[in-house]
Amino acid sequence: MNKTDFTELDGKVLRVFLTILEESSVSKAADRLGVTQSAISHTLSKLRSVLGDPLFVRSGQGLTPTERALSLKDPVQHVLDGMRALTEDRPFDPLSEDMTFQIATNDMPRELIFPKLLRTVRAEGARLSLGFIPSGVPDSDLLRSDRCQLMLTPLPPDGPDIIQKRILSSPLMIYFDSARRYPPDSWQTYCETEHVEVRFTDGRSSRAVLRGVDQSQIRPPTVTLPHFNAITSFVKGSDLISTDTALMKHGPLASLDCAPLPFECEPVSIYMVWHQRSSNDPAHRWLRERIERIAGTLQV
Repeated sequence: MNKTDFTELDGKVLRVFLTILEESSVSKAADRLGVTQSAISHTLSKLRSVLGDPLFVRSGQGLTPTERALSLKDPVQHVLDGMRALTEDRPFDPLSEDMTFQIATNDMPRELIFPKLLRTVRAEGARLSLGFIPSGVPDSDLLRSDRCQLMLTPLPPDGPDIIQKRILSSPLMIYFDSARRYPPDSWQTYCETEHVEVRFTDGRSSRAVLRGVDQSQIRPPTVTLPHFNAITSFVKGSDLISTDTALMKHGPLASLDCAPLPFECEPVSIYMVWHQRSSNDPAHRWLRERIERIAGTLQV
């Protein structure tokens, strides 16, 4: 009989176990923890392998815990409480530490959140240094390799060790120059209009956030750009349009006119994403809280 390898049971795995036990659902556990269903399923498979028990069996629309799972509830909670005590009481003073973070994000979140954040915390006396890399359509390896410690993106990467939290939601809008044209007034007109589009270094397009529509009907972009900041110079004085979030009106596309899409489309959410190793780091948690505070003032 194989012995249980207890080193496979880290705090994240145990937290997922308790959340599934409390929610009786993988999807509800994923929503509560701010991760994808596939991440929860991956962790559950790992638990089943390590513990040699199915732990949960499907019953109707939910999951029913096995006797082994029920017997583990209190011991697991005790372990998590002990782990939490190791970090929550750790002394942390943002005014006495030199903090440096690399953040992967694109133009809009960078410009709307971080200048204000940096001004505020520096006025308070915090010694914070920030470095930015373009996230494009980000890969979870950026976080796993510690090339960055945090992401802000509408397209969060997947992974059992990756944590995400939605901090913003914004409808998509058409950006145009009203001195040159009216915005498209139908799906057909929109599809026929010449577009400006951002294309990231990995070849993927910013159009990925345009969900719930048949993108194959939209004509290929007339202009592709590497950054959102370059859009205005091409749209201004032309008949071109760009499709971006309403939040862009407060940042890179402030000088353009905008109008709602002439068709139904899901709003775009912006997620804050980090590796599980950073969850309980007090400096990282402090930064996440400051970001959320500013993001809360930007809702549209």
